[in-house]
Amino acid sequence: MEYVTLNNGVKMPKLGYGVYQTPVQDTEKCVLEAIEAGYRSIDTAQAYGNEDGVGNALAACSLPREEFFITTKVWITNAGYEKARRSIDESLKKLKTDYIDLLLIHQPFNDYYGTYRAMEEAYGAGKIRAIGVSNFYPDRLIDLCRFVEIKPAINQVETHVFQQQKKAHEIMKRYGVQIESWGPFAEGRKDFFNNSVLNEIGSRYGKSAAQAALRFLIQRDVVVIPKTTHRERMEENINVFDFVLADEEMEVLAGLDQGESAFFSHYDPETVEFLTGLGI
Repeated sequence: MEYVTLNNGVKMPKLGYGVYQTPVQDTEKCVLEAIEAGYRSIDTAQAYGNEDGVGNALAACSLPREEFFITTKVWITNAGYEKARRSIDESLKKLKTDYIDLLLIHQPFNDYYGTYRAMEEAYGAGKIRAIGVSNFYPDRLIDLCRFVEIKPAINQVETHVFQQQKKAHEIMKRYGVQIESWGPFAEGRKDFFNNSVLNEIGSRYGKSAAQAALRFLIQRDVVVIPKTTHRERMEENINVFDFVLADEEMEVLAGLDQGESAFFSHYDPETVEFLTGLGI
């Protein structure tokens, strides 16, 4: 495994296992399989409803807690100082752990400044090793970075070969914020796994389109958290550290960037109404 060092000195695996949309009843089994496949970074969220499953897997496996890097996220309905404080303690309880390695604000809505104050407090108390955000566009990220005591260590945003976040990535670098990808496969949209460029480059190394896509992001210094419920895919996704894409291959894949989301825009009123209307 390769690691990145966050802006507070904490080391984070460059590749982890995501449990977004993993059924609650399957989460413990899937996480245990991921651990057996070699994953040590697990990404969940309050809104996913499966923090308990992640916690159960951590308790059931034979490995010590310090071998893992666990991420979760505060949802919109838990925003604000008091609600966020309570939700952090609830997440700790569900995850069956004394500390969370990385805690993120899930969406840039509601009182996220109050949420961030609660996160800074929990960080100071040793309940969290690193804090950050998710889905923050450059304007909101800059605003936050300029007015908080502890700069976010991570911004987890939609990032894949069709939406490479080039400008946003440069701004994150400027502020010392590590970019992390959600949806590194665009959830299969745009016929992702059949893309001829990804498949052709991957085949040169005996790798799949998915592996070529992950390797591209890793070489661009993007942390990735691919999600799958299939054991063979877990093993395939983590097997991307035994080859290196050539500069010219990186340039070709950079050319796949379409510069727009494959999912939604946070500037779209209907999207905002949908997200802020979701409970947990």
